[in-house]
Amino acid sequence: MERIDIEAQIRNKLSEIEYTENVRVIMAVESGSRAWGFASPDSDYDVRFIYVRQPEDYIRLHPLRDVIEWQLDDVYDISGWDLQKALRLTYESNPSIHEWCGSPIVYMENELAEPLRQLAAECFITKKSLYHYLNMAHHNYKAYLTGEEVRLKKYFYALRPVLAAGWVAHNETAPPMLFRELIDAELPADLMPSVEELVRVKTETSELGLGPKIPEIDRYIREQMEQLQTAADKAENLRNDWTGLEKFFRRAVLPDSLMSAASVNAG
Repeated sequence: MERIDIEAQIRNKLSEIEYTENVRVIMAVESGSRAWGFASPDSDYDVRFIYVRQPEDYIRLHPLRDVIEWQLDDVYDISGWDLQKALRLTYESNPSIHEWCGSPIVYMENELAEPLRQLAAECFITKKSLYHYLNMAHHNYKAYLTGEEVRLKKYFYALRPVLAAGWVAHNETAPPMLFRELIDAELPADLMPSVEELVRVKTETSELGLGPKIPEIDRYIREQMEQLQTAADKAENLRNDWTGLEKFFRRAVLPDSLMSAASVNAG
């Protein structure tokens, strides 16, 4: 099925979610290997969205779930977070929020999407992001890359977070989703041929099987994990402020008439 047909189906499914769940989708994006730029031919579509419910749903005695899990099969993986949950996680500088806000593939968004992206950028915490990507790299390296023979595609699961951590250390902003942007910014030139060959094989075939370690990539991952751990330990652990998040939540949930009344009362 052609990509444009898939994207049309995804938008239809999102509209169905809005109608069935009585919610508004603020943004819906691709969050997996397709957004990273190295999807295999048979990769599924990892659709993630942030939605807002009706005002009365936020004052219920028995609150509704703050997650909508819509579909999980061989083609689609579609789920979303309530705005209240998303903003609480934005306060914590949750890496998933930053990745969703930075996804290069957007299936749906409304007028609140861009202000939400700006708010997430303002809430970014360097130390937390560094620890997140380093923990991911350490876990994946230990789980998949310590044997004499390794599943070659697993190099991406350690290399991408290492490059992302390098970006965070050098720029103190959320890293780009596209793997191409990360390797252009962070990967040493002498490693480009080896990594680009891995990307080529992964994007052209679903079979990237067992093989011997790639010494130069393996060494780079281990050295970077050690160096970036030092940078993470030294980074400041700044805290965020709730003011902008609270204001945005009220703007998203309350009708204009109630927002005006709230502003008068606050004055």
